[in-house]
Amino acid sequence: MDPFTLGLLALIAAIVLIALGVPLAFSIGSVAIVGNIIFFDINRSGIQLYNSVFGKGTDFLLASVPLFIFMGQLVAVGNIGRDLYDCVYKWFGRVPGGLAVTSVVTSAGFGAVTGVSAAAVATVATLSMPEMKRYNYNMRLAAGSIATASTLAILVPPSLMMILFGLWTETSIGRLFMAGVIPAVLLTVMFCVYIVARCTLRPEDGPVGPGYPMSDRLAALPKLIPVILIFVIVMGGIYSGTFTPSEAAGVGAFTVLALLLLMRRLTWQGFVQAAVQTGQISLMIFAIFIAVGLFTSFLVLTNVTPTFVNLIAGSGLNKYLVILMIVVMFLILGMILDPIGMLLLSLPFVFPLAMRLGFDPVWFGIICVLMVEIALVTPPVGFNCFILKQVAGDMVELKDVFLGTLPFVIMSLLLVALLVAFPGLVLWLPNQFF
Repeated sequence: MDPFTLGLLALIAAIVLIALGVPLAFSIGSVAIVGNIIFFDINRSGIQLYNSVFGKGTDFLLASVPLFIFMGQLVAVGNIGRDLYDCVYKWFGRVPGGLAVTSVVTSAGFGAVTGVSAAAVATVATLSMPEMKRYNYNMRLAAGSIATASTLAILVPPSLMMILFGLWTETSIGRLFMAGVIPAVLLTVMFCVYIVARCTLRPEDGPVGPGYPMSDRLAALPKLIPVILIFVIVMGGIYSGTFTPSEAAGVGAFTVLALLLLMRRLTWQGFVQAAVQTGQISLMIFAIFIAVGLFTSFLVLTNVTPTFVNLIAGSGLNKYLVILMIVVMFLILGMILDPIGMLLLSLPFVFPLAMRLGFDPVWFGIICVLMVEIALVTPPVGFNCFILKQVAGDMVELKDVFLGTLPFVIMSLLLVALLVAFPGLVLWLPNQFF
């Protein structure tokens, strides 16, 4: 069997295993190991496996992954999100659809201290869904705004997805963090404007909430101090050159831990819960990272990846049409894969292609993160929608959650189109700092 045919059969086998529900790390890893045994022999296959485990597992930057996750888990158990929500609600609750607007702004702020959307949707849904039910909100709007707004956490720096993209593609994580700021602000504003406009035209969808005197609103501002402090220490440290992104993750986790102890909000049970969840999520990410690394090496050896890249790049297609094809591919992958698996599995194909077509790696990274964000709320996987349903219980049906996300998904795709048309929206800010 010639190498290309072997690689193509391995790719098909991996897709079949994934479709059958086999966990991504096991499906990709097992196919890569068997393929290497057929291509080489057992001894050299073992060497390939060792190289992948050692090469990926000892990457210094990979140490930032569990630390950023731990930071987010501590923020969740320490109820810092509750303080943020309370402050934002006092300022924005009075506008039409104020509770939904509060959820969007809180989710964006939550991303500044977590970078993990699962923690954002669980926290914001717990706080907001009962209140929206009490004020007779349209539950599709309520659920859709929370589920989709929580995905802003992976666009606002520091972002776990940006770290994984930067690690895999050797793109500057600092530039990626800075590049996500303007798109995150634009998407937050788009979501809020849509909610206010809809609830102004249809007040029954999102009634105006209670107003608060200026004294109460000013008194709530100190609740923002922990979020601002964490963000300034982490991001300020990176951009001042005080520490690297990996060191920033450690400093951030220590800062959150110290703040929670000073605020007397950290119990031993909460600490153990954060540590266990961090270990579970990190183990999943590491397993996928190593398995995809082994599989990618195998596809390169069998000439599948170079053939794919050369075929598309040499076809004469307009490069923006190729980007459209990549966006459609991400939408399809988002329906069957978890977001981390979707990103890591697609990058070996789409990143070399984007570089051959002359796109900026930082710009392309933000496009990929946006598409992962959309995948978090697209059926039938839609992890954030399932988390919200679990938190909301009988308050909303799962189909209404997915239907409620549709307008926000459309807005996210419009932002992708805007960033394709005006790449400077992504690149201007990192170019000022670097």
